[in-house]
Amino acid sequence: MIEAISLLAWLAAVSGAPVSTDDPLTRPMAVERAKEWLAPQPPEKIFGTSYLVGFGGLSVALIDTGAGLVLVDGALPQAAPAILANVRKLGFDPKDIKFILSTEPHYDHGGGLAALARDTGATVVASERGAEGLRAGALAKDDPQLAYGGSWPAVTRLRVMKDGEVLKLGKIAIAAVATPGHTMGSMSWRWQACEGKTCKAIVFASSLNPVSADDYRYTAPASAPIVEGFAASYRKMDAMPCDVLISAHPDNAGPGRYNDAPGACRAYADRSRKLLAKRLADEKAGAK
Repeated sequence: MIEAISLLAWLAAVSGAPVSTDDPLTRPMAVERAKEWLAPQPPEKIFGTSYLVGFGGLSVALIDTGAGLVLVDGALPQAAPAILANVRKLGFDPKDIKFILSTEPHYDHGGGLAALARDTGATVVASERGAEGLRAGALAKDDPQLAYGGSWPAVTRLRVMKDGEVLKLGKIAIAAVATPGHTMGSMSWRWQACEGKTCKAIVFASSLNPVSADDYRYTAPASAPIVEGFAASYRKMDAMPCDVLISAHPDNAGPGRYNDAPGACRAYADRSRKLLAKRLADEKAGAK
């Protein structure tokens, strides 16, 4: 019944038609942006038992560990029914989802987590700072986008993981990689996918885009930890084994739904590095 209610909410968001049941956990957000972000995509195998079950503008990954399923990210609240429908299209039962890994406490990636956790019984996993934001369903006080405001459905079933900690389930070990900057609670996730004797390192990277509300200044003294966070994230991305890169917003990693070109993670970091350098230079020039 719960999933049926969520499906009604999804159909309403897509068609614009009114429905009699309002599910607060899948209530549509960012309707105009959602037309782009939630552009329908079929589920797709990446490599081994790793798949994509998300959308044209927001990535969601699925990993079959052999002892349960793991989702990565939850997109917008109204996306939850479509994500679960894609899981079913691959032949899996959403009730086998044990964990949902979160990249960041923003509504476009964490908004659907509450509904997904409710409908599957899964535990959401995040960094300590990420978990704080997901519990509150709101932006952190030091978030560069704080002035945008807004809230999303809060998550109650949470597990905190530290940088470098490994989540083991079945045949898969998923490493947590703290990648602060875009938010100070951002977390990327890395695992190995195999087909026979061939294995590939897959990285689901949190957003590294240095975007902010209009009045935010990366050059302000209070923003120094954010800038330092970006620098630390660049170093990790530069050094990380990375055969396949999935980014939270696919277009940030290049054309297509993922990037399997050599040096994909380094290129991802370099893109952000250049954008941040330009932003800092523009702010300094404006101050003068």
